[in-house]
Amino acid sequence: MSTAAASMGGPAAGGAASLLEVAGLDAGYGASQVLFGMSFAVQAGRCSTLLGRNGMGKSTTIKTVMGLIKPMRGEVRWKGKPVQAQPPYVMARAGIGLVPEGRQIFPNLTVRENLVATAIQRKTATPWTLQRVHKLFPRLAERSSNFGNQLSGGEQQMLAIGRALMTNPALLILDEATEGLSPLIRQEIWAALARVKSEGTSILIVDKNIAPLLVLADRHHIIEKGRVVWQGDSQALRNDRAAWSRYLGA
Repeated sequence: MSTAAASMGGPAAGGAASLLEVAGLDAGYGASQVLFGMSFAVQAGRCSTLLGRNGMGKSTTIKTVMGLIKPMRGEVRWKGKPVQAQPPYVMARAGIGLVPEGRQIFPNLTVRENLVATAIQRKTATPWTLQRVHKLFPRLAERSSNFGNQLSGGEQQMLAIGRALMTNPALLILDEATEGLSPLIRQEIWAALARVKSEGTSILIVDKNIAPLLVLADRHHIIEKGRVVWQGDSQALRNDRAAWSRYLGA
């Protein structure tokens, strides 16, 4: 781990309570191990990132957190309680909303049906409703009766985010938040996520567009070969050009 990472004091630096903690996680696919002691935390009300080149274990980490992959060892703790290997529906009911890589919307359902199909009502100050999602993404209101397979890639990503928000999550996880999207759509996505964060929702993002994440995120974790090799705040990452060159290919 880099000097910058060590000086930041570890996964839960900063004093805020950790909502999600990943500790010593080993996981993979069959006999192929991908994660080696993966450890990080997402604090309540904060935005964190998982960064790194392709194939380093970012998506595997998210799949393991969500219960799509059973860990070999280690812990996933949600609000202080071990939840590793719980099935995805349990993680969703617990308050984690996932925007998966590839969006995975229902192509034969309308936009409205996609949004309400998995909605969960929780007792929150400002719950996410169909109307609030439409206000966040006006294009979804305009295309409410269109089927999922009739949307552009950017609209599908908005729909995937809106669907996750309709579960009223405490933590929103996005795997490749803006992959393959035009610059204008990316800007709209980042602006929407900034609004979601401002309302108190914690966010964990995997994305290759680092510049906007330096503005949005509070803490960054760089993953190399299945483990965290650097972590720190946006200012530390902005200043550590050696880390960019070594781990991010930038």
